[in-house]
Amino acid sequence: MSRDLKYKINNIAVIYEDDWILVVDKPAGLLTIPAPGEALRTLSTVLNEDLKKKKLTYRLHPCHRLDRGTSGLIIYAKGKSIQKKMMQEFKFRRVKKFYVAFLQGSLAQNEGTINTPLEGAAALTKYRVLGREKDFTVVEAMPVTGRRNQIRLHFKGIGHPLVGESRFAFRRDFKLRSKHLCLCAKALEFTHPVTKKVISLNIDLAPKMQEFLKRH
Repeated sequence: MSRDLKYKINNIAVIYEDDWILVVDKPAGLLTIPAPGEALRTLSTVLNEDLKKKKLTYRLHPCHRLDRGTSGLIIYAKGKSIQKKMMQEFKFRRVKKFYVAFLQGSLAQNEGTINTPLEGAAALTKYRVLGREKDFTVVEAMPVTGRRNQIRLHFKGIGHPLVGESRFAFRRDFKLRSKHLCLCAKALEFTHPVTKKVISLNIDLAPKMQEFLKRH
């Protein structure tokens, strides 16, 4: 059984659901799972508290993560066994991930590959330019590997940090300012771990990023 219509769980949009997995649109500002010294309210706790209220016995487990400032698609498994299968798909790079990012300045190339290692491990990000504005570039980024903060670090490393970046770059160093990190996990494509069907999902750009485009 799968749902094609979107619905919400405590203002979290559900994009896809069947008997084994749930895919939601994580809003920016919310952690995926608890972190030391951080607030207890996370995407995982919000979703699982809803299950308790509905008296459902299974629990939702994230199959990958998005950091606090990033919005967009994230896959949850209904139970540990499905999580393990789905995480294998990520491990062997069979999940295609597509992000939209706004970068400071103008990229020299319309497409390219960044392969700078991160934390001593190989890291690969492909990208293509979707549009060029006065002070920033809109790109689609396709991380082949899944290192922590990979997209943010890779673009910072080539001199074009994300608009709204405050952790890996100083906002004061750039003319363009944003209170929000301009990074959205916009699309996913993967083979379902049980049905073996190809699932392709695509959402609208995050509202804060749409507003930014209108203003600039």
